[in-house]
Formats: sequence, C-alpha cells, structure tokens
Amino acid sequence: MTALTDRIRSVRETVARATLTPLLVRFGVFASALAGLLLAYPVAVSTSRFVGLLVVVAVVPAVGPRRVWPTFVVLVTVGGWLLATAGYGESRPLWRVLALATAVYLTHSLGALAALVPYDAVVDPGVLVRWLSRAAGVVLAAGVLGVLLLAVGDRGGPRFLAAGLAGLLVAVLATVLLARLLRRR
Repeated sequence: MTALTDRIRSVRETVARATLTPLLVRFGVFASALAGLLLAYPVAVSTSRFVGLLVVVAVVPAVGPRRVWPTFVVLVTVGGWLLATAGYGESRPLWRVLALATAVYLTHSLGALAALVPYDAVVDPGVLVRWLSRAAGVVLAAGVLGVLLLAVGDRGGPRFLAAGLAGLLVAVLATVLLARLLRRR
C-alpha cells in the first residue's frame, strides 16, 4: 500500500512542477498520434466505438515517450493502414497518404523531443520553433519528392524502376551522411 501512496505522491509532485513547453510537446505527440490513427484506420473503425480505444493508444506515447510507446503507436498506425487497404479494400487518395506520413513522422519526432525534455524543464520557445521548423522542412521535402516519384511512377516501366532506385540511393546516401556527422561529434 505504501508503494501506491508513494507513486500517487510522485505523480502529484510531477504535475505540480510541470511547465508549459513540455506539456505542449506531449500534447503534440498525442495530437499527431491520434491524427495518424484516424487517418490510417478504415472509416468503419474510425467512426465507431473503437475511437475511444484509438484515443487511449494515442495518449500512451505522450505520457511515456522514453519507452517503446511511440514505436508501438507507429506500428499500430501501419497496421490500421494495412487493414484499411488490404482488409477493407479502401483506396486512399494522395492527400490522405501524405497526411498520414506527416502524422507518423511528427509522432516520431515529437516523441523524441518529449523523451529529452523533462516535465519540469524551462525551455526556450526558440528550441521548439527550431525543432518544428526542421520537422516541417522534412515533411515538405518528403512530400514534394513523393509526389514527383509518384508522377514518374504512374507511367510505369523502366522509369518507375529508375525512380525507385533513385529514392533508395537518396535514402542510403542520407544515412551515410548522418552516420559521418554523428561520428565527428
């Protein structure tokens, strides 16, 4: 019983010391996770009583970002996407694919920021603005590149293969570049 009392006291102290910026980051994790889940799952699931379950799944990474929960939410989102496209046979328009990719990326990125920032940290708002600016740049670049590759891919044939290989090459080069930058530090 004392362990439960200690845990309740710890939660109260954390809530009392919490500052605005870490709470906003965690709200961003929740909002992007919920948006991704609602975009991924079939309309029949998204408009039913399962929405409450999706809300609970979206809350978990916002509360525990240092654990496996952000990855879990991304996997549940991908599972919903597969259920909608393969299981229910729903076709997804391009805007929905791009919005889903944005929500998954923001869940991952904001989850990483939330894992670094304790609840009681005093954070300069510029840090949050820079973090979100970088995320917006990644989302914009990926969206533009994705639309261009889809436009090339619609024609099929060797161009589709070349576009796929070019995308793979860019991903590998970006990974190598990031690895080198990390080694320098």
